[in-house]
Amino acid sequence: MEMKNIVIYIKYILRLYIIYALLFGVIIFGIYRPKDSGYLDNHPVDRFFGDNISQDKVALIEDRYYSGLVRVDLIENAEETLDISYYTIHDGISTDIFLASILEAADRGVQVRFILDGVFHHLEGNLEDVIYAFSNHPNIELKFYEPFNILKPWSWNNRLHDKFIIADNKLALIGGRNIGDKYFAKDDANIEVVNDRDVLILNTEVEDFPNSVISQMEDYFNLVWNHDYSVYPGENLTGKQIRKGDEKAEDLKDRLESIKVSNPEIFENNFNWEKNTFPTKKITLIHNPIEPLNKEPWVYYELINLARNSKDSILMQSPYIIPTRDMLKILDINSIKAENIDVLTNSLYTSPNPFAIAGYMNHRKGIVDNSTNVYEFQGPGSIHAKSYIFDERISAVGSFNFDSRSVHLSTETVVIIDSEEFSNHLKGEMEKYMGQSLIVGEDYNYIENPKVQAGKTPFIKKAIVKLLSIVVYFFGFML
Repeated sequence: MEMKNIVIYIKYILRLYIIYALLFGVIIFGIYRPKDSGYLDNHPVDRFFGDNISQDKVALIEDRYYSGLVRVDLIENAEETLDISYYTIHDGISTDIFLASILEAADRGVQVRFILDGVFHHLEGNLEDVIYAFSNHPNIELKFYEPFNILKPWSWNNRLHDKFIIADNKLALIGGRNIGDKYFAKDDANIEVVNDRDVLILNTEVEDFPNSVISQMEDYFNLVWNHDYSVYPGENLTGKQIRKGDEKAEDLKDRLESIKVSNPEIFENNFNWEKNTFPTKKITLIHNPIEPLNKEPWVYYELINLARNSKDSILMQSPYIIPTRDMLKILDINSIKAENIDVLTNSLYTSPNPFAIAGYMNHRKGIVDNSTNVYEFQGPGSIHAKSYIFDERISAVGSFNFDSRSVHLSTETVVIIDSEEFSNHLKGEMEKYMGQSLIVGEDYNYIENPKVQAGKTPFIKKAIVKLLSIVVYFFGFML
């Protein structure tokens, strides 16, 4: 009888917890309204425009394999400091190279600070011992942003979505790529690839560091690093954890040496960034605030303000486009005066995110009705880059997706680049994806293009997305 009563009590507690989690992990985000600080009153759009050539130069890092080489080069050539922030890491060869290169840099005296999202970091399984290896290294500090807390369901959606590296206050790499083989694979790789984008920033006057956008990035990194949400993985390592960490470190270093022998081209680049970068008039970092529940949408405010300021054209690329009711209130499509508004996103066929594509399908007609052209990518792989070009002069590249999660829930970082040369180059790269896409016509079907075939979406995927589109209709604020 006592056991039966215990089971009843357990079921009762579980039901209460489910209600508690639903209320404070989901429903509260549909009710809570972020504060209105009058942000745009103190952040005018004209601050993104420069009059003269700035000290910051920029390069577009587009090709997957090349982007991996750039990361290795940055880490290999760091002399004093590396500050690294990422959302997620996937087990694989490129990740081994990335992590081993960090260890190698730390061994030669580089001071490394590495922060990862506390839920989706994926340092588990084969990568679990990396936590011990990094935590036990005298020149590496490792932190996690808002680790999972079963008693705080409102914290589950407060995620770190930034992806950037800062090296020696001189070079920075920022964009949308996570760390994993699918982000860095060559074109002939036998895996489902993800096409993304980074920009590399070169500060040409290190002695005048405060006037570089890299100084803004460093300030933001320190803000997140020193925040109460960012914590070390543990107080003290046990003897067993130290041994496991040492073994993992040696394993990674051995693997790195082996790859250096078999693939020396990965490590012998020494890129000349003075030569291979575009001049800019100004680069500015924008980011979301660090606060619980729904954040005031700073990045979204800035992008919409740039859109309102555009006279001729807006070109937008985002893997997920889910304009919720609250987003549309801020957007006010009638306030956008640009003659041409082109949108590039994943198709139902290419999207790897069933929830996100279901949300997009709910808004697809409205997006088509209010755009000049909507391009839906047909492959190969999927697109994951997030970029905007305003009047072919101002470019925005970073981690920000056009959805409520990036608007209100996650940390996000974007660089606003004033450079016609860079914008033209970025537009050319975006047009390559548009050339592998189909335009959605006024009847919401594809306009035929003899050069591009629509991907054949499996019936089961269509059915799942159709069902999810009904479910997520009520929870668009979580997508």
